[in-house]
Amino acid sequence: METKPCFDVVVIGGGINGVAIAADAAGRGLSVLLCEQADLACATSSASSKLIHGGLRYLEQYDFSLVRESLKEREILLRLAPHLVHPIRFIVPYDQQRRPFWFIRLGLYCYDLLSGHLQRSQTITFKNDALNPLKPTLKRGFSYSDCTVDDARLVVITALRAANNGAQIRTRTQCIAAKRGEEYWQVTLQNTVTQQPEVIHAKALINATGPWVEHVIQNVLHANSRYTIRLVKGSHIVVPQLYPGKHAYLLQHADGRVIFVIPYLQQFTMIGTTDVNYQGDPFAAKIDPTEITYLCQLVSDYFKKPLQPSDVIYAWSGVRPLVDDQAKNASAINRGYKIQLITEQRLPLMNIFGGKLTTHRILAEKAVNALIPFFPHGGKAWSARGFLPGGDKQNILEDFPWLPKALAERYAHSYGSLTYMLLENCTQLSDLGTHFGQGLYEKEITYLIKHEWAQTAEDILWRRTKMGLFLSPSEIQHFSLKYTG
Repeated sequence: METKPCFDVVVIGGGINGVAIAADAAGRGLSVLLCEQADLACATSSASSKLIHGGLRYLEQYDFSLVRESLKEREILLRLAPHLVHPIRFIVPYDQQRRPFWFIRLGLYCYDLLSGHLQRSQTITFKNDALNPLKPTLKRGFSYSDCTVDDARLVVITALRAANNGAQIRTRTQCIAAKRGEEYWQVTLQNTVTQQPEVIHAKALINATGPWVEHVIQNVLHANSRYTIRLVKGSHIVVPQLYPGKHAYLLQHADGRVIFVIPYLQQFTMIGTTDVNYQGDPFAAKIDPTEITYLCQLVSDYFKKPLQPSDVIYAWSGVRPLVDDQAKNASAINRGYKIQLITEQRLPLMNIFGGKLTTHRILAEKAVNALIPFFPHGGKAWSARGFLPGGDKQNILEDFPWLPKALAERYAHSYGSLTYMLLENCTQLSDLGTHFGQGLYEKEITYLIKHEWAQTAEDILWRRTKMGLFLSPSEIQHFSLKYTG
């Protein structure tokens, strides 16, 4: 009789929560397999506002525990991945027709009390000069600190952390069936490229599929859940750089929502997000004209130069799986998470509902803590220590003086100390191989395919590197003809 592979834990879903759980469990000595039906971070986890933040507006909903937990995690992630997580200063223009001045100041004071070592908030006065992009009617406002992150790369390096601790990471692998046996879960996987099926065994099964969590419960596990999710689409637009400087803006809308205006990849400005109830396939989510108009109009309300829909050069939409708390307004739904553990026949099933990018590490720690009683050999919580891959000390600009400065800086910010692996045996620019344009070389592509699970042009251009924003249409076509999948 054929012996099927057996793992302590099988994780379904290669978004931020799934890879974090896989990394935490593997680091405690458990054998782990993670399967993802497409690419890592191919949905919600690469369509965020690219922020590691406490959620200032959650204070307005009196969700102090979520803000406190998020701000604590912000400090941890700054320490774990300093190459990816960077402090940024936000400016909040004051408009007396929105929230009262005292109300915003009190909220920022509470935010400061819960925060770590980043610069505290301040009340500021705007100068009416060429460097100030805001309308002259806006005289004063506030500033406070949070952090930005490359969300898709955060997922990938967390998957690397899992793999470095022995986890198997299988992309393009879908879980099509799972049922409890007497001693093990019997899990059927299918390669989505070759359609080849495989049956494995697991002692515990974790459903971390984000917006697909209910689909997996109903159609793969044939089970029920006391929690339900509400799918909310959030869209962002990218436009040419709107203003000089490295600071961001938080703008208040008359409907009570806020949007972020954030410097993006040196040459652009990112604006978002919207909150729209969504039904249908999360992979099919796209921005619609009303969302573009909404975002452009709000920026135009505050900025001297009006923003037109024709200025938009790129956009993305992500479907957030929020725990349904029956809130009437999509923007008012709680951004927390629920971990459901079902322990029939001592074969645990765990379903993950909700969550946000900032709290992925602590969510994973709590999830694995709940599983550890079933695995006496499992170790203690550990993921807040050390560095994520690439986060330890590096000095790319000095160690590779032959690299063009802009390229060295991009490598340092994207890969950190992993750059040394990427540039192994390279001593001059020609060693990087074919140049596809805008600083994208064959050596980087080879590294991404060999070490970071990239398989297609989309994986490389839009998630691993973001170079799709810089390459011309002809350069993208040339690249895609070589790297298709």
